[in-house]
Amino acid sequence: MTLNLLIERRMHDLGGGFTVGRLLPHARRRMVGPFVFFDHMGPLDVQAGADASLDIRPHPHIGLSTVTYLYSGSITHRDSLGSHQEIFPGEVNWMTAGRGITHSERLDAARAQGAIMHGVQAWVALPRENEDMAPAFFHHQGPGELPEFQEDGVTGRLIAGTLDGARAQVQTHSPLFYLHWSMAAGARRGLSAEHPERAIYVAVGQVEVGGQPLAAGQMMVLEPGQAVLATAQAPSTVMLMGGEPIGERYMFWNFVSSSKDKIEQASEAWRAQRMPLPPEDNQEFIPLPERRKRV
Repeated sequence: MTLNLLIERRMHDLGGGFTVGRLLPHARRRMVGPFVFFDHMGPLDVQAGADASLDIRPHPHIGLSTVTYLYSGSITHRDSLGSHQEIFPGEVNWMTAGRGITHSERLDAARAQGAIMHGVQAWVALPRENEDMAPAFFHHQGPGELPEFQEDGVTGRLIAGTLDGARAQVQTHSPLFYLHWSMAAGARRGLSAEHPERAIYVAVGQVEVGGQPLAAGQMMVLEPGQAVLATAQAPSTVMLMGGEPIGERYMFWNFVSSSKDKIEQASEAWRAQRMPLPPEDNQEFIPLPERRKRV
């Protein structure tokens, strides 16, 4: 196995002390398959009675699907379609923005009762032919929708896509896979070469991948065409992702598109407050950043 690239998370404060480790996009690797964004959230100890500064206020998206996946805690999702969904560990909130959607992510339960907030948010860019589709929101839970296995010290859950004959019930729009492993110390598990672009991220612990060490907070992007073996050096939480490449994408803030013009149009629509807010959460929003930069 040839190591293509090792990415270290870069820490960002989303506000109120809620820090995330950003892996994608990266200056040397902007996407892995259709995955264009990957943030490791927390862990953060939210005390009961904490104020709303940790909440993510209403904001817009275009041209992508977002997937929120938690290890602990819970998040309250509200969107402009009228969706209102609490997400808990091991469940999947899959929101497809298409031509445009707005949503908020609030820590309602954590602020009321206290919780350790820990998880990942990823963005999956839509193929060009789906970028203008109608927005949609789906919630998935349980092994009937998210295939699971437990074998030789590894517990796994297929969050989205297909891998080795298993298929998650999440509606996706291009070939991909997204997988969660919980590994006991010494456990070993292989990742097939089924998808041309693949990456492995260690959220907790340490693993060895094809003889290369991979510590918590590091993502390894794999060369195509070769299966790899991961061995846990300690109890580890591992995320695996990838799929077919879908071409270059432009990003500004929360907007992803194959067209710079569409990003400009969405930015102007948000600045002019022409995008509807979630009906249950419409008293505030995140303003459009003034600084324009391709990230």
